[in-house]
Amino acid sequence: MGYLKTAVLMAAMTALFMGVGYLIGGSGGAVIALVGAAGMNGFTWWNSDRMVLRMNNAQPVAPGDRMGLHDLVAQLARNAGLPEPTVYLIDTPQPNAFATGRNPANAAVAVTSGLMRSLTREELAGVVAHELAHIRNHDTA
Repeated sequence: MGYLKTAVLMAAMTALFMGVGYLIGGSGGAVIALVGAAGMNGFTWWNSDRMVLRMNNAQPVAPGDRMGLHDLVAQLARNAGLPEPTVYLIDTPQPNAFATGRNPANAAVAVTSGLMRSLTREELAGVVAHELAHIRNHDTA
């Protein structure tokens, strides 16, 4: 269902872009808008996860980190039958977490240092499990 919602949204945005292109340049403008929209959609599909992680200055977390974040995410992913996502830490006091990626095989989970400081390990596991549910349901696309 997640892929369907994403496809419908991308198609609607492409149609809107083409409509504006038609208003500006007629049928030639609509074709140029279609080519531009296809290029932007392709770029976004393949790179949006890296872009959002870079915008948040997310740093990858290696296995065996002293906070135990990577091991927690890996264990929960195994329990859920998911491929192990890449784990990132964002150094900010705001408590937050998110999942990103175009599919479960290319997923990432990012957690802020503020969330790590404010929650117990069990509470953090609940938040990470919630993010893994987004990955399982393809909501991250």
